[in-house]
Amino acid sequence: MKKAILVLTALFISTVPAWAVLGQSVESVRSDQAHLKGQLRSTALQGFSVQQINSPDGTVVKEYVSPAGMVFGISWEAPTMPNLAQLLGTTYFTQFQQAPRSAARRRGPTTVRTDQLVVESGGHMRAFRGRAYVPGLLPGSLSAEVIR
Repeated sequence: MKKAILVLTALFISTVPAWAVLGQSVESVRSDQAHLKGQLRSTALQGFSVQQINSPDGTVVKEYVSPAGMVFGISWEAPTMPNLAQLLGTTYFTQFQQAPRSAARRRGPTTVRTDQLVVESGGHMRAFRGRAYVPGLLPGSLSAEVIR
């Protein structure tokens, strides 16, 4: 079991460049766009906005931003697994590593749910997807279901 967790962690911290870190300001989106060499599209919705970056390699990253300008959630669809250490940032990645995982399996999606962090990730080569969010940063009465 420990070996499987180590292998999963190694997979999570390799490949794909960094994106906005949970809890950072909306200004980080521009640097992510430049780093991914992608097209940025911003959509204002009721109570939050979505900053979507489409990269030439097929990666789509959506960063969910509160009215206060903080990234409260991130979702991704990508041909390779994103670097969760950079995506979650030092604090949240440490929590991710230390949190108990969903049902122990060798294959299948990884799910971590704590009071301070939710990460759901899965997929296979050329089709990885997932989302991460901080429940305490969700604006107002917004449901986590908006992060897709």
